[in-house]
Amino acid sequence: MIPSAIETKKSHLHQQLGRYRRVAIAFSGGVDSTYLLYAAAEALGHDNVLAVIGDSFSLAERERQDAIALAEHIGVQHHLVDPGEFDDSNYLANPTNRCFYCKTALYTCMADILREHNLDIAFNGTNADDLSDYRPGLKAASDHGIASPLADAGLTKTDIRALSKAAGLPTHDKPAAPCLSSRVQYGESITPEKLKQIERAENFLHDLGFRECRVRHHDQLARIEVPRDRIAELTETATMAKVDAALREFGYQFVTVDLRGFRSGSLNEVIAFGVRQT
Repeated sequence: MIPSAIETKKSHLHQQLGRYRRVAIAFSGGVDSTYLLYAAAEALGHDNVLAVIGDSFSLAERERQDAIALAEHIGVQHHLVDPGEFDDSNYLANPTNRCFYCKTALYTCMADILREHNLDIAFNGTNADDLSDYRPGLKAASDHGIASPLADAGLTKTDIRALSKAAGLPTHDKPAAPCLSSRVQYGESITPEKLKQIERAENFLHDLGFRECRVRHHDQLARIEVPRDRIAELTETATMAKVDAALREFGYQFVTVDLRGFRSGSLNEVIAFGVRQT
């Protein structure tokens, strides 16, 4: 049963959505954007919602396929678009505000999609928790008039997971899966080759059963993060040997395990030590 406080937020969300006729949603297939897509289809009708999937080197193939399948599961049309962020030298330089350039590219494309499909407005899946985090992409959203109805309704990640479970959405317990570029240490250039290397490494760990993991890319070194209660499993002799051999085959010279365990956005920890924005 959904607590009344969350139901009130849900009501506010539907009131916001109901102000529009036809909408586009920047859709990643994650917990937040999936619930927003579902809620918008519920409020406006499935034919009045378009899921826009940013399809570039920074999107893992598994996530791409998941996003397409989720849009089809919800029953809304999806549109794949290459935002072109890899044509922007600012993005490729990988400064601490890299996400600003990525989202700027995506939201610029969405403005064109609104015109082409006769849509009223574009939404993103920002939730209320994101507003207190380091999110350079929020400025890009503001610059391009992208609304954040989940955050405006006060819905947190926990709220959205609860509502997603009640709605029967398969993403209710899905781990966060930000873009592959978020694995590369700030200041090291982004390249398609590095992102493919990261994707192969994380796919290998997923196939071993580590559903929640990150492979942080530090040039020739792969820093693996898994939940702390699974570090012993990862470092068991046979498993460790498999992981080490695989990641070396994928091009890493050094493979290490972060003893602090998995934590979302761990590369942001270096910002406090003066990594320069460019």
